[in-house]
Amino acid sequence: MTDLWLTLVESMNAAFGEVHVMTAWEALAVLLAMAYLLLAMKASVWCWAAAFASTAIYTVLFWKVSLLMESVLNIYYMAMALYGYWLWTQGGDKHQGVKVTTWPLKTHLKLIAVTGVISLCVGHGMAMYTQAAFPYLDAATTCFAVMTTYLVAKKVLENWLYWVVIDIVSIYLYLSKGLMLTSLLFVLYVGLAVVGYFLWRTALADAREANALKLLS
Repeated sequence: MTDLWLTLVESMNAAFGEVHVMTAWEALAVLLAMAYLLLAMKASVWCWAAAFASTAIYTVLFWKVSLLMESVLNIYYMAMALYGYWLWTQGGDKHQGVKVTTWPLKTHLKLIAVTGVISLCVGHGMAMYTQAAFPYLDAATTCFAVMTTYLVAKKVLENWLYWVVIDIVSIYLYLSKGLMLTSLLFVLYVGLAVVGYFLWRTALADAREANALKLLS
């Protein structure tokens, strides 16, 4: 009986210890993710450094709680952080970085349709062949986030609207897996995504006005 009790206590201590470590790493990832978003709102290239560090941590955390596609998604985010840094510094005309732009509604509808079909296929495969929690929602947030992250790198204004929807769905996923800090982060993300949209829209309008003045001068 004593041995059983000692085993139970050791197991509980190990479990609480693991939770404590995960919470500490999650807190660091949250801080870095916040830095990424705030810097991205200002179109600062340093947002990509914060993104790389944050997503590296989340890659491990999501794997541990069986959000498999979220983990794979964060590996993609790490690659996109490198691509985004290059594009914002060396891409565009004359290698001076890309500028904020906007895409027509027709293009976005095509993106939504294609990404939606892909997410359904991925979700079906995950439901059939993996132990992933919430396979269809997990796949949808993953597929749309993959597409939207590319829009961020290209500085497409409407990326912020996609993030509002993705973040709302993600809040439900993270709450269901006990990632409270991350859930709170994504609540804040929704509001900041709205602010980011208006900041980038203002930047786009200012750039257009400046170009118009150049043509008149």
